[in-house]
Amino acid sequence: MKYYDDHIVTNGFSDNSMNAIKYALQFFKYQKVDFYFMHAYKNEFYDHDDLTSRQVFTEVLERVKNESENKLKNLIATVQELAPNPRYSYHTISANNTLVDEANAIVEDKNIDLIVMGTKGKSNKRTILFGSQTFQVLKYVQCPVLAIPTNYTNTQPKQILFPTNYLIPYKRRELKLVSELAKPYRSHIHVVHISKPYKLSIRQEDNQTFIKDELQENKTSYYTEDAKKVEEGIKKYIKEKNIDLLTMVNTQHSFLEDMLFPTTLDEVSLELEIPILALQNTNR
Repeated sequence: MKYYDDHIVTNGFSDNSMNAIKYALQFFKYQKVDFYFMHAYKNEFYDHDDLTSRQVFTEVLERVKNESENKLKNLIATVQELAPNPRYSYHTISANNTLVDEANAIVEDKNIDLIVMGTKGKSNKRTILFGSQTFQVLKYVQCPVLAIPTNYTNTQPKQILFPTNYLIPYKRRELKLVSELAKPYRSHIHVVHISKPYKLSIRQEDNQTFIKDELQENKTSYYTEDAKKVEEGIKKYIKEKNIDLLTMVNTQHSFLEDMLFPTTLDEVSLELEIPILALQNTNR
């Protein structure tokens, strides 16, 4: 049993969600994994066209609940056909709750290691729409999130980019997650300090040493990328090194927060066409 692959959660029945599910089934094929397929339907219920009065409240709720459970049952049948993997265990959770609240509850109750979700993909040449649900999970759920772009199918990340300013005291559990994700594919992890060249402080040196210790079993390189803007440095590095997966820590005043939540909850100024692994830097 590997360190991280006890549980994975995903949500919804859209094409984006199905693509993320297919990605996860292929990506973790060498690991022993418990998959939890979760559908939170509270918002769907309150927005239901037939919910016109209190008199039909129970009837509509029961109908929405049954629809959710039936869709999950059909999803499991599809998944078992796609991935009859003896290493996999499948579970479903249908909940009259909001996505964020239910995801946080499951993360706590099942000790979830990773949430897998789909993104909506590129909307134009400058921005990418992740979708409000993915953004809410990224921002408010206390668990690492792997976000998969629409129609993305490359499940062998040979090159992983890990940009950092070495100011964040990383969590051992989440660096272990990065390490274990990379091992089956012998991925090359590029730890990049995007900044004007200058000597690291003692705190930065200590954090760098901690990263090196946790990733010592992986093929890892350490660089400093000279760039005025973090976003430009990341985009340049992704293109030049053919990066397959972007890993970033999502915490207050982090690179990821600055890029994902600049002014609105829906637009990202980084042109992401590859999966992003958002580490939440939690105490779990």
